[in-house]
Amino acid sequence: MIRVVLADDQPLVRAALEMVIAETADVEVVGEAGDGAEAVRLAAELRPDVVVMDIRMRPQSGGREGPPVPDGIEATRQVTAAGGPTRVVVLTTFDEDEHVYAALRAGASGFLVKDMALDDILAAVRVVAAGEALIAPSVTRRLIGAFAAQRPRNPVPVSHRLDVITEREREILTLVGRGLSNPEIAAELVLSIATVKTYMTRLLAKLDARDRVHLVILAYEAGLVSVSG
Repeated sequence: MIRVVLADDQPLVRAALEMVIAETADVEVVGEAGDGAEAVRLAAELRPDVVVMDIRMRPQSGGREGPPVPDGIEATRQVTAAGGPTRVVVLTTFDEDEHVYAALRAGASGFLVKDMALDDILAAVRVVAAGEALIAPSVTRRLIGAFAAQRPRNPVPVSHRLDVITEREREILTLVGRGLSNPEIAAELVLSIATVKTYMTRLLAKLDARDRVHLVILAYEAGLVSVSG
């Protein structure tokens, strides 16, 4: 059973998602949060497989005695930084949302669009729960490239991280950044798909990357791939 926490400051959105999930046999909602602080608390307490996080939740004042309540991006960062099994997908308006790239850097594993088909939402939750990045590599490349173009890059620190990988691994990381799938990388480098998967596992471990989306980000920020392609 895939255990999900829904985090959105709009009760109607949470209710709609819960209704969809309630009709499935393999996914269950174990908690709901109306703000970032509650999302972080529930993730730590319940250790769900997936938190569906509204990227547009706004930061709030914690009052005279309490700390500020984190927004969706900061809540994502805190959940993923905790080092537990929980993965985060963000609820977004996709390419119209200026905060998508920041959410990726905060540790999100993918995206859900609020008006996407209900079957696609469930499929997305299952994909992320299985440990995969949500979006197909080609879509990931276009999305991250668009946001990378709007943000200054500092390639030096990231490039230094790449000192731990081999030339072949760097080559594969570049192809991942270009949006190639594992079969496409195998064809490009004349390798077996199993070998490419082995290299991918090594890259994830050496670069301390969460998933393929994170590898794409690293490829852009290290200057291995340009926004123009």
